[in-house]
Amino acid sequence: MIMIKKHARRQIVLRLRRTFPTLAGSTMNAKLLFKTIFLIAILLLLVIMGMNNRDTVELSLPPLIPKTQKMPAAIMYFGFFGVGVLTGTILTAGGKRGGSRTKSA
Repeated sequence: MIMIKKHARRQIVLRLRRTFPTLAGSTMNAKLLFKTIFLIAILLLLVIMGMNNRDTVELSLPPLIPKTQKMPAAIMYFGFFGVGVLTGTILTAGGKRGGSRTKSA
């Protein structure tokens, strides 16, 4: 067995982490993977709805929009999805401080 000094071993590990981040112990965040798969599934449903709902529908929101809007259903689904994504982004933004972590030497 080759004896490596503690400092040299640390340098090798740090170099490996920079070169091969997944091999050096950091794995993909499961929460991020789940969110990505969920978003792709929702977008797939949006595409399926857009392909199968080509009829014109009416949207009436008297306090916000004075006239009744007539559009294809697919456009309405896309608009509602966009409003939902913006709402979710605003509600989840902030809160945690990700950049204030300090590294110990």
